[in-house]
Amino acid sequence: MSDVTVVGAGLAGCEAAWQLAQRGLHVDLFEMRPLRPTPAHVSDQFAELVCSNSLGAMRVDRALGLLKEEMRRFGSLIIACADRCALPAGGALGVDREGFARAVTEAVSAHPRIAVRREEVLTIPAGLTILASGPLTSNALAEQIGHFAGQTQLYFYDALAPIVTLESIAMPPAWRQSRYDRDSGQSEGDYINCPLDRAQYEAFVAAVREAERIELRTFERDPEAERFFEGCLPIEVLAGRSVEALAFGPMRPVGLRDPRTGRRPYAAVQLRQDDQAGALFNIVGFQTNIKWPEQRRILQTIPGLEQAEFVRLGQMHRNTFINSPQLLHPTLQARARADLFFAGQITGSEGYVGSAAGGLWAGLNAARLAAGQAPLVLPNVTMMGALFAYLCQADPRYFQPMKSNFGLLPELETHVRNKGERYLAYAQRALQAQAQFMAEQGLERVEIPSFKP
Repeated sequence: MSDVTVVGAGLAGCEAAWQLAQRGLHVDLFEMRPLRPTPAHVSDQFAELVCSNSLGAMRVDRALGLLKEEMRRFGSLIIACADRCALPAGGALGVDREGFARAVTEAVSAHPRIAVRREEVLTIPAGLTILASGPLTSNALAEQIGHFAGQTQLYFYDALAPIVTLESIAMPPAWRQSRYDRDSGQSEGDYINCPLDRAQYEAFVAAVREAERIELRTFERDPEAERFFEGCLPIEVLAGRSVEALAFGPMRPVGLRDPRTGRRPYAAVQLRQDDQAGALFNIVGFQTNIKWPEQRRILQTIPGLEQAEFVRLGQMHRNTFINSPQLLHPTLQARARADLFFAGQITGSEGYVGSAAGGLWAGLNAARLAAGQAPLVLPNVTMMGALFAYLCQADPRYFQPMKSNFGLLPELETHVRNKGERYLAYAQRALQAQAQFMAEQGLERVEIPSFKP
């Protein structure tokens, strides 16, 4: 008999189950795939990365870099697996997505205190439970969550970026370089860049604006209006806002120089390695819901991608999230039921790392509750603490999904004018506060097993 039920074997659910099991609790981990597929996943592996293979910046003076470092210090399984499956990605933590999912699946499935249940959960379980069913929560469970919360479910639209084969990219005109030459040192250049002059760029924007989009399925239609997450907008939405929006977004050329001219191009499309072998590259920031024949035609107007072989074209799906400020405490417990926790993207924590961070904290606090201890609230000067504080204390009237960012942190006691130095000061304060918090609470780093990606 299990001590805790975890619903969903995505990044949050796997992290939560791991944290619980490592603290001596027996866990039933429910995952509906492959019995019940989702519109976005393509495998039955746990922690499948769908939109991108990047977990963001590595440096602690970057928001996601700080978040990952805090999670490492708490003994995060997800970050350990990502570190061991890392690919060259400049200053980012890019992973072989298949190797990463396999590593997480094997680690979780092999744990003696985790029982994997390949079943769809239709109602909220009784007893100590963590709901980490993710942004693609099944309709039946989403309806039950809505009844529990006493509110209409919120949602926004998320889209996937296309992936192409390396051998089909023409170099030149494409070339390898990270922005400002910030490469990992493991390759000749972590990113592939396709340059566009002004005429090519404006023709591309016009084509994107005029392109037909895939009609959303019935369950994905918003009867009032389409809602998009601002941090992950489809290219057609950006192009519709202004002619220059893409040039200041995913096609910004800063930090790049075309080796043929020695100058910065007017715009550039970047591609990042997507698999361990280096045979696949995803088009960075090119989430889209343009119809596939149109999508292929338009993308092949980009210099260097004229003969591109697409192994995945972009598509869009609906992501479900709850109004966390109305529903949750910063411990990630439901206000109306102390033994029910929510974790991951369903809480409005946007991004892979933020999702896993929620699973880590919900797992740790659920373990404390099972042991008769009070759940903990992290200091809000840490990135994890600031993110959870936002999720649970934002104005519920305007609540939208949020990625980790330094704007969530309280101001420094002494203002630092230089942004880079200010961010480093935020990071140093956060890690010092975390160390003090862990010492005061008697929290030890959870051991991660040795395994091959």
